[in-house]
Formats: sequence, C-alpha cells, structure tokens
Amino acid sequence: MRLPPLTEGRLVQRRNRFVAEVAIEGGLVEAHCPNTGSMLGCKAPGSRVWLSRAENPERKLSWTWEIVEALPGVLVGLHTGRPNGLVEEALRAGRVPELGAYGAIRREVRYGRENSRIDLLLHGEGLPSCYVEVKNVTAAVAGSVGYFPDAVTARGAKHLREMMAVVREGGRAALVFCVQRGDVTAVRPADAIDPVYGQTLREALAVGVEAYALGAVVSPAEIALDRRLPVITG
Repeated sequence: MRLPPLTEGRLVQRRNRFVAEVAIEGGLVEAHCPNTGSMLGCKAPGSRVWLSRAENPERKLSWTWEIVEALPGVLVGLHTGRPNGLVEEALRAGRVPELGAYGAIRREVRYGRENSRIDLLLHGEGLPSCYVEVKNVTAAVAGSVGYFPDAVTARGAKHLREMMAVVREGGRAALVFCVQRGDVTAVRPADAIDPVYGQTLREALAVGVEAYALGAVVSPAEIALDRRLPVITG
C-alpha cells in the first residue's frame, strides 16, 4: 500500500486519544491520532513520527499521525484505517493460501446476532462465504513477540463471539492479525492486559475459527504485509 507524502517530525505528546502534538519544521502542529487504543510502546515523547496532510482544507485537524519509530530503526504503522486494505492486498497476493480460493471480497458487511460488521467477506463459487475479522497489532512487549490487544476490548470479544456463531452454523470465519511493524516474529493474545479476550480467542479456535497473522515492512513510502507469522496461544 503506497502512502501519501509524509512529513517527518518529533512527538511532543499524545495529548489524548484523538490528538497528538508534533514538532515539525516550521513549528508545532496538532495531528489527528487515528489509533484510539493505548498505543503501548508507541507514544514516547521525542519519538520520530511521520504525518500525512489532509486534502480537505476544512478538516478540523489538517495533519494525521501515520507512523512512529517505536524502537531505533523499527517503524510502526499506527493508522487503524489501513489494516483492512492491507489484508485485502495480501489476500489477493496469495499471502494466505488457506483463503486463496475466494475471488470476490466485500468490506464492512453487516452480520451477526450482536449487530456487527465484518471487515472482509469473501465469496467464491461453490464455497461457503468466509467472514474475516482484521485486528491491528502495534504492541511488542517482550522482544519480538507482538501482542493483541493493547487495552481491554469488549468489542474484540464480541467479534469473536460472532465468528463462533458463524462456524457453529456451518459457515467459515477467520481472524487475521495485521502486524504493522517489522520486528515481530509471532503474535500472542495479551492475557495480562485483557484475559477475557485471550480466553474467548482460545474458545473461538477450539470451535473452528481460523487465525492467521501477517507481518509488515513499514516505510514512509509504503506498508506491505510480506510474511506469515505464527499465532501462539499456548
């Protein structure tokens, strides 16, 4: 996925869930933060960051925080509006052969008993539709292991319940962790942060929900999911 032209700066502070203050050449700007999670390990003041500028001059905040250098040389994509497109690109490129037989992909389709939207709905001739939920992974707490979630997520547990219902009714459902950083070699549920999510994920896998993880190469020019990663729940 090619990114729009980005401007480099230094993070002054993440003021709240939605706004960050960034020093760029020419002064201090306020940037929209498109990641409302805790951003564990990705919001240290002084970090190098990259911002995009909105084309709409009437937008309240003209800058959007796209990337942070979480560790020296480790760039992390923060924009939670990008993972669905990244995963769709990866599926079309055959990065997940288990889902490679589907020729059509729809986004943001309503479904389920709890009034949910599935991120990607895959269709293929003669195949049961596959409901794909995408989760963005930016936290890596212990060396090269990525963790999800980085904050308690009742919504994430709800999505797992919806996918379990799909499988129990004879359908197919898959969870794809989109890891927007290049130093992660495996993904685990963050049991210490949200034990309910971890427990629900294991229940979902036990009934047949599939789980995959894809790691990204991140640069200020583009982000691409280029490799498979193991999902470890033991």
